[in-house]
Amino acid sequence: MKNLIIVLFAAAVSLAHAGVKIEHWLAPSGASVYFAEAHQLPILDVQVDFSAGSAYDPPGKAGLAALTHGLLDAGAGDLDEEAIAGKLSDIAAHLGGSLDNDRAGLSLRTLSNKAERDTALDLMRLALTRPSFAEAVVARERARTVAAIQEADTRPDSIAGRRFAAAIYPDHPYGVTAVAASVGGLSRDDLVAFHHDHYSAGRAVISIIGDISRAEAERIAQFLSADLPAGVVEPPVAAVTLPEAATIRIAHPATQSHILIGMPAVRRGDPDYFPLLVGNYTLGGGGFVSRLVNEVREKRGYAYSVYSYFEPRKLAGPFQIGLQTKRDQAADAIKVVGDVLDGFMHGGPTEAELAAAKKNLIDGFGLRIDSNAKLLGYLSTIGFYGLPLTYLDEFPGKVAAVTAKQVRDAFARHVSTGHLVTVVVAGD
Repeated sequence: MKNLIIVLFAAAVSLAHAGVKIEHWLAPSGASVYFAEAHQLPILDVQVDFSAGSAYDPPGKAGLAALTHGLLDAGAGDLDEEAIAGKLSDIAAHLGGSLDNDRAGLSLRTLSNKAERDTALDLMRLALTRPSFAEAVVARERARTVAAIQEADTRPDSIAGRRFAAAIYPDHPYGVTAVAASVGGLSRDDLVAFHHDHYSAGRAVISIIGDISRAEAERIAQFLSADLPAGVVEPPVAAVTLPEAATIRIAHPATQSHILIGMPAVRRGDPDYFPLLVGNYTLGGGGFVSRLVNEVREKRGYAYSVYSYFEPRKLAGPFQIGLQTKRDQAADAIKVVGDVLDGFMHGGPTEAELAAAKKNLIDGFGLRIDSNAKLLGYLSTIGFYGLPLTYLDEFPGKVAAVTAKQVRDAFARHVSTGHLVTVVVAGD
């Protein structure tokens, strides 16, 4: 019966979103375009991503990618940031963006009516192709960023995150985070050069979903990317080297220990992603039904919250377990976490746990793709990482097909106690 429910729900999701047909082509500019036509609402969503995340910061200039990205819409062409904000407000459009280790992107939501749409796209193109990086604005945002870093350097959670990244990615860009000195030394020329080299048409992935035709999408993609700089060939990011197992303790006066445990584990597109996703739901991703919550919180009261997750990236992204606990309980809590992880890796999920994990992931998937804005996020991820155009339709079936043996085998391939790093901030 449970299998029948899974199959029926998978079919329902597929039927509900089969109309979200993803089309792909290369624009004359060289930009890679992904488009889904959706006429239910008079809305257009556009996102333009580049291989311009923090992993591309030049040596000694950590924070450059983030500062460049943050100032794209803070003045462009002949418009200052207030003028851009005012024009967007007048047409009820929103220009935003995101940045992570791999990519930097600018996103737009606007009405699909031609007048509002054209004005919004003009502003987006201006921000992408002609950011002004005014000296005064650069100085202001540089100072704000330095102050934010200095404040974060006092917080145990931030300290743990930075040290954990450096420990699991030794001598790799994924492990480098911005510090006050690196950001404080950035100049306007640095931003201009980074934009020229990384925000190029050949490195652009344009995702479009909304109330327009394929022909209109083609014109929009070319309009947004035609004036982007040619840029340079994308440099490869160094291969990830697995760290040696270690426990790193960092002194801090906080009353609670902040604990992170993990290692580099999985890249985007890895065939083991679905077994890892399903397995992790039972281990620590399923909230109160996960083993970690049951053993660490419910049975022993060591932590209010404990979690685990896999974060796939272009290269092996992290597997991470995290929790906070009283200082004098840190050692016991870490031992319990280790025991739970060892037990799960050797035995995998039970059949009941496996069925529950699949049902939750499949049932919840519909809520993750129930709007154009959410679909845009998937569309951009599919495009940037080169995932199959059928990824959304196949998701429920891929989850439903996972077996307990596949979970055990995937964890064995991607998680090893010989490479797990533990960082403890404020531990006794």
